[in-house]
This record gives sequence, C-alpha cells and structure tokens, in this order.
Amino acid sequence: MGRLFWKFFLAFWLTLLLAGAAVGTLVWLHQQRSARDEPVLAAGPRAALALQAAAATLRHGGVPALRALLGDSAPWNATIVYAVDREGRDLLGRNVPADALGHARAVAAQAGAGRTARVVRIDEAHGLLLFVPFAADGTNRPMPRPARLARAQQPFPPLVLAVIGLIASVAFSAVLAWSLTRPIRHLRHAVAAVAEGRLETRVAPLLERRADELAELGRDFDLMAQRLHQLLASQRRLLHDVSHELRSPLARLQAAVGLARQSPERVAAMLERIEREASRLDAMVGELLTLARLESGQALPDPQSVDLVDLVSAIADDARFEAQASGRDVAFVATAPAVTTARAELLHRAFENVIRNAVRYTGAGSLVEVAAGPTASGETFTLTVADRGPGVPDSDLDTIFEPFHRARNSAAGGGFGLGLAIARRAIELHGGRIGARNRDGGGLVVEVELPLGRDD
Repeated sequence: MGRLFWKFFLAFWLTLLLAGAAVGTLVWLHQQRSARDEPVLAAGPRAALALQAAAATLRHGGVPALRALLGDSAPWNATIVYAVDREGRDLLGRNVPADALGHARAVAAQAGAGRTARVVRIDEAHGLLLFVPFAADGTNRPMPRPARLARAQQPFPPLVLAVIGLIASVAFSAVLAWSLTRPIRHLRHAVAAVAEGRLETRVAPLLERRADELAELGRDFDLMAQRLHQLLASQRRLLHDVSHELRSPLARLQAAVGLARQSPERVAAMLERIEREASRLDAMVGELLTLARLESGQALPDPQSVDLVDLVSAIADDARFEAQASGRDVAFVATAPAVTTARAELLHRAFENVIRNAVRYTGAGSLVEVAAGPTASGETFTLTVADRGPGVPDSDLDTIFEPFHRARNSAAGGGFGLGLAIARRAIELHGGRIGARNRDGGGLVVEVELPLGRDD
C-alpha cells in the first residue's frame, strides 16, 4: 500500500476522533447544565402532604409532638422532612444539606410560597423551617422526579449529532480535496507549459514537502521533461551539425562542376574530385542512417551467439595491417573467451570505430594497446583501447561521444565525428557502457563494458 493510503487512513480516523470528542464535549456540557437546573427541594404531592402533616402537628402538638412524628417509622415518613431552627440545627440532630437549606429559606421568604418549604411559628420569637430535600427518603433511594427534571434528562438532540457529523465530513472532504488537487493543479500547469514548448518547467520544487505517490509522479515528470529537453536539444544540434557537414562537400561539388564548365581540359580531374566528394557524402549518410537506426531501435540485426574476444581480435588484426603502413602498430592481449548473445554486426561496428579512431590519432611510431576479455567474475566483458595521441581536454571527455564532435586539440584529419557516437549507441543498446579518460604520459584510453549472457 502506498503512502497516500496511510494519509487517507489517518485523516479518516483523526476526523472520527475529533467528531467524537466534539459530541462528547457537547453531551458533557448538556449534562452539566441539566445538573445545574435540577431542583433541590421536592415539590410533588407526597412532599406537600408530608409538609402539611408536619406543620399541623407542630401547631397543635408543639415541638414534642413534631419530634415524635419525625422520629416515627410510619410508612408516610419515607419522605424525609427537616425541621430547622434559625441556627440551622435540625430538630432530630440530622445533617442538613446546605444547598437544600439555603434554597428552602429563599422559598419560605417568598410571599405565597409554602408547597416546598414553610416556616411554622412556635411562639412569638421562635419558629421552625420545614422542607423536604429533593430525592431524599429513608432508604436513600431517589424519589420520582418532577416533569421539569424529566425534560432535562431527555436524550441529546439527534439533529445536533447530525450537524456535527456533517461538519466533520465536510471538513475532512475539504482537506482531502485540497491535498489532492493542489499537486494535480501544479502538474496540469506544468503539462500545459511543456505542451507550449517550455521544457525547462519543473514540478518537484513545488512538491518538495510531500513524500507520497504524487511527489514521485512529479519527479518522474521532471525526468521526462529533462529527457525531452535533452533530446530536442540533441536533435537541434544534430540538425545543425548535419547541415554544416553537408555544406562543405556540397560546396566543393558545386565548385568542381563550375571549374569543369569553365575549363573543359580539367573535366577529368574535376570528375575525380566529384566522385571523391560523392563517396564522402555517401559514407556520411550511411553513418547517419546507422546512428538513426540505433537511436530508434528499429530494423536492427537479429541477436546471435558470438565470442567478443574473437570479434575484437579480428578487428585488431585488420587495424594492425593498416597501422603498420603508416608507421604505427597495434598490440592485442586477450585473457579468455567471452561468449554471449548479441547483435554481432553492431558490436563489430562499435569496436572497429573505437580501435580505428585510436589508430588515426596515435602518434607516428607509437603503439595502440588493445586488451579484451571477461572480468574475474565472468559476468562482464571489458575492452580497453589505449593510444599515444594528443589526448582530449577533460571538458570534452563526455562530449566526444556526441555526433559530429571533434576534439579541439586534434591534429588528425578525416572522419565525420560519428564513429564514437555510433559506438556508444551500440554499446548502450546491449546494456553496456563506454567511457574515456586521458592516459598518463599522453594519449587517450577508451574503456567498454558489456554484460555477458544477455538475451537481446
């Protein structure tokens, strides 16, 4: 499961917890308000009858009769009646609830009150406050509550719960939609910008705080945009280089035709010149077609089993024959056979371009050293070609494998700058790599690595 799932999961449960906490808080506040509104004095018929009996007993029988009545265990006495003097002392010495006493005094002081609390005079100077505390009886069991309390104890309104759920779901949906649509808007704007040709557009800086699949999609988009930018730049550069390379031989052809028309006696020489330039154009077009075929990956030869060491050995022998004619030489060293399944024609072209390029640029009287064979693990084939030429500036070590690139300090003529580019495409097509480095004492070393045992 991706990181987006866990974000949704945690957000969902967080919303549930917050909604539950909100409901619990409102219910608690509702209960607290109900508790504050709960009456402290009993007001039912049973309490009124008890108060009336106690008041009549006190008026007609005095304090002793009331004490006997309140201490009696008769069934009516299940309702507890308190008789309290001015100092707050109960007639029977019981503990008087402070809140009930205060409320009873306030009720007794009101004109016309008397159903929940009343003062009965004993004489001119003394009297007793009679009242029945709410939910107080001889067994300490709650008495039936009046209608006012029953209304306060009704269930929490379902509409409030529905509103809380609606608010929580809307908030969760809004946060989720914002979290998803914000990066999608960035991606949409970036796609529109790329469609308009602004290939330098990048999305990752806008999504750097995210760590989920959308951020990965943004990084993949940036890689795609970067690759497209590189490919288009490479195509523009290739088109420019092809135009430049074609311009020179075409100009020479036009000059040869013009000279042939002006000087009929030089027609034979000009025809030879035209033939040489046509051959040069044909060779360059052939290499361009080979490069285009490698770039597109279409119309490639079928894979076959080949010993890469034998392939390099045959190329080195041909190169040695040509090099000795110009005062140079090629030394070949092989470690062991390296058999694999590959497109032999493409690898032959790649190895030949690398070795012939070294023979072309190595100094007169010098030796080109070629070594080929599998590594100790037997999983990789390596080819090393070292010459004693002028080398390449460090800034050009990567660009020499680009089409039509020629080293700035190269003194050797000939070639179109396509050989190493074709070699790199062929090597990469087989899952390998090619690189170059300057050699101690002067010269260039080109290293090729290819995996063995591939089925292309």
